Amino acid sequence: MALILNLESSTEICSVALSRDGEPVDFLESDEGQNHARLLSVFAQELMQRNQLKFDQLDAVAVSSGPGSYTGLRIGVSLAKGICYANQIPLIAISPLQAMSAHVLAQRQALGLPDSHELILCPMIDARRMEVYTARFNERLEELHPVSAEIIDENIFSELEHQIPVVYFGNGAAKCQPVVNRPNTWFVDDIRTSAQFMCSLSHKAFENKVFEDLAYYEPFYLKDFIAGISQKNLLKPSH
Repeated sequence: MALILNLESSTEICSVALSRDGEPVDFLESDEGQNHARLLSVFAQELMQRNQLKFDQLDAVAVSSGPGSYTGLRIGVSLAKGICYANQIPLIAISPLQAMSAHVLAQRQALGLPDSHELILCPMIDARRMEVYTARFNERLEELHPVSAEIIDENIFSELEHQIPVVYFGNGAAKCQPVVNRPNTWFVDDIRTSAQFMCSLSHKAFENKVFEDLAYYEPFYLKDFIAGISQKNLLKPSH
């Protein structure tokens, strides 16, 4: 029996799910925007309390590994590490792109997707402006193309074969729809990151003992964080 707390904070969704043996038991989620610093730890505590559990009863904590929001990822990893250190339990890192893909596969019939063994899954996370974080997975959730930041233009995903059905989804997919006009293309709406989608993957990682080094683990930012320079300071006269 593996009891795992799953934390998702890579996008605008703040989400926490409790899972047992890969199945969601309970979850809390907010799509109010970047309130992760205020909500994530509160959600984790509330979830444990209403299920009459203590953190030392957990077998592991799983956290979204990125890419995504720099600040959101930092908040999620900091909380996950704190719980793991305090209770001497392992840390598991889960790709939000792979987690969304696992959810789409599990719901393929309900979503009306083609019953093909060569289906390619193309999750996308909005990276601001005309850019997305993306990857490509097959039906075994094996990575066909590594995670990358790609600019949206008429050449995006041009390497994908037209005869193989490709499914696009995630909060960056809508930006791609106007320029991706190829045969066997499917767009699925309303697929967003969620801690619920991490549960089966975190359980598999736990069973295979795929754990992160608590001391050195860092999220996968993909791009360097660039802090803005205040224009007010630039306008101040020198003395």
